[in-house]
Amino acid sequence: MKCSGYNTWFILSLLIFLLPKKVIAQGPPIFTDTPIMLGLEGAGVRTFGNVFHKENSEGYIHILAIPYNLTSKWQVGGIMPYMWVSPEGKENRTGIGDIKFFTKYQIFQKDGKAKTLRGLVKLTETFPTGNSSKDKALGMGAYQTTISLVSGYITTRYGLYTEIGYNIVSDGLPDNFIYYLGFGYPLLPQQYPPKQLNVFLELNGNYVFFENIGNNLFIAPGIQYIPGRRVLFETGIQLPIEEATEESQQTNFILRIGTRILIF
Repeated sequence: MKCSGYNTWFILSLLIFLLPKKVIAQGPPIFTDTPIMLGLEGAGVRTFGNVFHKENSEGYIHILAIPYNLTSKWQVGGIMPYMWVSPEGKENRTGIGDIKFFTKYQIFQKDGKAKTLRGLVKLTETFPTGNSSKDKALGMGAYQTTISLVSGYITTRYGLYTEIGYNIVSDGLPDNFIYYLGFGYPLLPQQYPPKQLNVFLELNGNYVFFENIGNNLFIAPGIQYIPGRRVLFETGIQLPIEEATEESQQTNFILRIGTRILIF
């Protein structure tokens, strides 16, 4: 286990201090998925970079995600990571990581005055396209199938998001249970043209069932700026609360900086 004590509580205190008394806007979370499909009934692009630092390695992962709405309730898409990894005492490696394809289908929607409750089922297939080696620096080296339920209760005052799922891994590697929780709080009043500044606090975890590996849990505060209808900018940091890994593999932090763009 590894705790991030001082850093975690400093960021939490800062976010609480920044919260105003009155807010009436909302945006999607940074790390947790959202049940809201793309607006404008079109396609989008999401691109972001993850800077990570571990006890025995550091690196950068740049991710390009392209979702597309087939209907107002059905979405498909792909995710491609490009990675640079610098293991301690080993040669640096760069290349394409494990590519993912996903599909989402909305199963319920209940709207009220200035609020909505929605949920969808998501299926994600991960292919071992990373240039895997014995240390698997760029990929798992195995196929993965993830089935999850994504839900959200979203109002003009706040948003609450969850994702719960099960990840099936091939080649005898252990399966794991994933659980994400996100809370969003807007800092600016609702206006048109849209302009929003949102803060988020999220928990991202997975529990490995077999081989007594255990639980991995991160806390992730972040901030997001939405200057208009078609683009947003966001950044957040994942800090470890608990990690079921060897001491040499422990994570110090994962910093994310990215943007989302609606094409049409």
